[in-house]
Amino acid sequence: MLVAGFALAALNLRPAIAGVSPLLDEIMNDVGLTPAGGGAITTVMVVCLGVFGPVTPLLARRIGLDRTLLLGLLVIAAGVVLRGLDGAPVLYLGSALAATAIAVMNVSMPGVVKQHFPTRVNLMTGVYVSCVVAGAAGASALVIPIEQATGYGWRGVSALLAVPALLAALLWLPQALRKQVRAQNGPRPFGAVLRSRVTWYITALMGLQSLTFYVMLAWLPTIFLEAGLAADQAGYLLSLTNAVQVATSLAVPVLAGRRASQVPYVVGAGVLTVLGYLGMLLAPTTVPWVWMIVLGIGQGASFALALLIIALRPSGPAEVTALSAVAQSVGYVIAALGPLLFGFLRQASGGWTVPLVAGLGVCAVQIVAGWFAGRPATLGKAQI
Repeated sequence: MLVAGFALAALNLRPAIAGVSPLLDEIMNDVGLTPAGGGAITTVMVVCLGVFGPVTPLLARRIGLDRTLLLGLLVIAAGVVLRGLDGAPVLYLGSALAATAIAVMNVSMPGVVKQHFPTRVNLMTGVYVSCVVAGAAGASALVIPIEQATGYGWRGVSALLAVPALLAALLWLPQALRKQVRAQNGPRPFGAVLRSRVTWYITALMGLQSLTFYVMLAWLPTIFLEAGLAADQAGYLLSLTNAVQVATSLAVPVLAGRRASQVPYVVGAGVLTVLGYLGMLLAPTTVPWVWMIVLGIGQGASFALALLIIALRPSGPAEVTALSAVAQSVGYVIAALGPLLFGFLRQASGGWTVPLVAGLGVCAVQIVAGWFAGRPATLGKAQI
């Protein structure tokens, strides 16, 4: 019951966001939004991921990690139902509410791993991350078929996303009803975390790998379309790279967690991401499926390793939650800027060469940050 509830909770961390894009044209036509207004739905949600993560340690200190996770699942369900009601204000409000709950759960999950699975951190991090990636891929692929099969329209499909969140809450309820382990002297973990240089190496790794991922999520089909591939093939290539990430994010933490140093894995993942970017830059229409497999392995491994390192470096659940709050909050704010800046560079330069070269530069900095973050260290003791 514990593992099933944990895995299903992780599956709910992306559908409320990933399920918007396939339905966006329909949402804009129905609600009467401009393209900028439609794009603002996802922007609002990604910003919420960064802004509201720091609330999590305060909630965990007051009600415990397990009840914080349960609360997040219930608020996701409320948010996706609310945004399907009539009018643009509730659309944005419901989206922000769901994203706020996801932000809290994002930060909670590494602490939950440390608390419930202290001797299986690498395995359960792999399970958690692969479920997150699978949830995103599944939502992107299934919302349109579900809409067509049920005839509910985008509002009904949005409300249906509450079902897996409520099911996960039901499975997690026995954990939440138990006596909760609360952090003592709550502000202290934050102080130790903020003073450690290790924190900022991990935060840089988290933010930069997230930026390269969200850039590809937003622009990859357009890059292939403008290179001359058909629309259906461009969509297939995005699905392929997301599918590869599911398997990678499950396997890599299990392997990397067995070693004191994660440097070889982090650097290797960064190099594979570079190769994926280079393939799109130099030969986008030549074996593009190869580039997408390579990119998927690199980005899936980078995401999984960032979360594994967050769970490994601190000594206890309270410190993990504090580190997770800092790394994910700052990281997602950095990530939110990526698609916007990429689009600006595309508009200013008239092509994809300059944006992709800039992406390669980000990957290079990510590798450096990952080298420092991946070294054996105990948070608060190792400062360099």
